[in-house]
Amino acid sequence: MKNTNWDAYQLFLDVARGGGLTGAVASSGLSPATIGRRMLDLEKQVARPLFARSQTGYALTSDGQALFDQLLEMEAAARKVDGWQRGAVGSAVVRIAAGTWVGWLLSQSMPAICSERDDFRVDLYLAERRASLTHRESDIAMRAFEPEEANLAAVKAGDVAYAAYRARNVPFAGRERFIAVSEEEAVSAYLRWPHANHEAEIAITVNRPRSLRDLVLAGAGTAVLPCFVGDLEPRLERTGDEIESLRHSQWIVMNNEDRHIREIRTVIDRMTKLLKSHADLFAGKRPTY
Repeated sequence: MKNTNWDAYQLFLDVARGGGLTGAVASSGLSPATIGRRMLDLEKQVARPLFARSQTGYALTSDGQALFDQLLEMEAAARKVDGWQRGAVGSAVVRIAAGTWVGWLLSQSMPAICSERDDFRVDLYLAERRASLTHRESDIAMRAFEPEEANLAAVKAGDVAYAAYRARNVPFAGRERFIAVSEEEAVSAYLRWPHANHEAEIAITVNRPRSLRDLVLAGAGTAVLPCFVGDLEPRLERTGDEIESLRHSQWIVMNNEDRHIREIRTVIDRMTKLLKSHADLFAGKRPTY
């Protein structure tokens, strides 16, 4: 155990956070086969099973969860030291965790969140899985439900609607062909919808939600998207009504103890203003082109 280097632990965290090998590929730059081998090596080194492996991904065992919690504490301690050092020599960092599409909107509007006039920088982490704020993995997170943890505070930022979209003016004959995220990566309700809907014929699967929009624009088929993504793109059109079962509220979540820190409070206020200004778009009220 004492001979295990931090790189192995960091890779373990990437796999645990992503729920499988694929989720760790982008962050590590390694192949799934290499990551899988490294995790087997780590399990041998600690002499404990860390993952329950299945076709749907990697779930933490009780030993894996214990290691995960301890490593999060180590990360949090390291960030405190890093923040203390930056306080003397550089700018603070505000870490935002968001899903693919809210992150996409934030990226397009980043000058409204953090500009060259600010004395802090933003670290934007995009993933479909729920971000943890317990160990300060993030300072601010977007969630699809109000947090139940007593140490978290939240601001409701409206509702999010979903619909099926296809490329405008592209002829389709016969049954609709859907583009979907693969089942093992479909961790959100809208991503699971094509798999659960027996009337949906899936023609193409991808491993990242971000590819859905690009493939629909290319005329490859139909995909379920948040309305604020599909309705913002004049080259797309809805194939039917809103899928009401997928509608949910969205919340800006933060640690209750940290939310009054100047940099974090500034970013929260700016995100709240930005998201509420797009409330009608999020709720599926179409813009006029």
